[in-house]
Amino acid sequence: MSANYTLPFEGPVLKLESKLKELELFSQEQDIDVSYEIEQMKKKIDDTRERIYANLTAWQKVQVARHPERPYTMDYIKAMTTDFVEIHGDRIHRDDRAIVGGFAKIDGQKVMIMGSQKGRDTKSNVECNFGCARPEGYRKALRMMKLADKFGVPIVTLIDTKGAYAGLESEERHIAEAIAVNLREMFNIKVPIICVIIGEGGSGGALGIGIGNRILILEHAYYSVISPEGCAAILWKDRAFSNKAAEALKITGKDLLKLKLADEIVPEPKGGAHLDYKAMADNLKSALLRNLEELSKKSPEELMQDRYDKFRAMGIFEGTVA
Repeated sequence: MSANYTLPFEGPVLKLESKLKELELFSQEQDIDVSYEIEQMKKKIDDTRERIYANLTAWQKVQVARHPERPYTMDYIKAMTTDFVEIHGDRIHRDDRAIVGGFAKIDGQKVMIMGSQKGRDTKSNVECNFGCARPEGYRKALRMMKLADKFGVPIVTLIDTKGAYAGLESEERHIAEAIAVNLREMFNIKVPIICVIIGEGGSGGALGIGIGNRILILEHAYYSVISPEGCAAILWKDRAFSNKAAEALKITGKDLLKLKLADEIVPEPKGGAHLDYKAMADNLKSALLRNLEELSKKSPEELMQDRYDKFRAMGIFEGTVA
């Protein structure tokens, strides 16, 4: 898939792509064979893109994670699974399209797969509330997880949200309680749970479907207790310091791996997941199947204890208690 949206740091690639188009146009108009030059230019574009993406700052990774053409949950479901049967509604209020999911098979392996869903245009973004789930979204997710637990089917959650919806209607229907119940109940699920941050992993909105035996994160995704803009606004009283906040928050895959908040980084295609949906889906599918195979060897009691121990061990504290 070719990206129609250019990120600020992709200027050098954009210039080379412009020159490539000029070269191709010149070849057509003048009927001159410049295939060698075209191939060299394409190689230069690939090399430049690879160099840029290999040295992204934390803030630049945040920008990639928010790329409007990045694959979302339904894109992965279509690319990785077969026999998908979507589940709707929370049986209390309504169907929240900010979280989607259902039963499916990944290379014959039965799973319950669910995740955050964003839109591609104004209409679809309004329909799924820009990927920000309301209480009914988390209750629907819990309903799906309990169904999976009942039938002994592993759970895969795909996380891509800047956070839960914090509007008045969410407060009226108890968003904090809905997320808290999910946190509690996910520790008691007896089947393997694999959580994958595929884009933005923002705050409690991400954690509401983020308690797993394995936490995977895509190479250019991020996972954070607060957005860099929100952090900058609090600490420096100015969102212009978002890049500084992103570095301080330690939100990239490499940082999370060092802090033992994530278990594995799933590599993205050269230039980001938005440039090649199939390659990205193939990479993620391989990682999921490998981890599911490893987790399938554990008993229900071991899975629950493993999940509990993992999250109890998170966090490094220094100092003494007075």
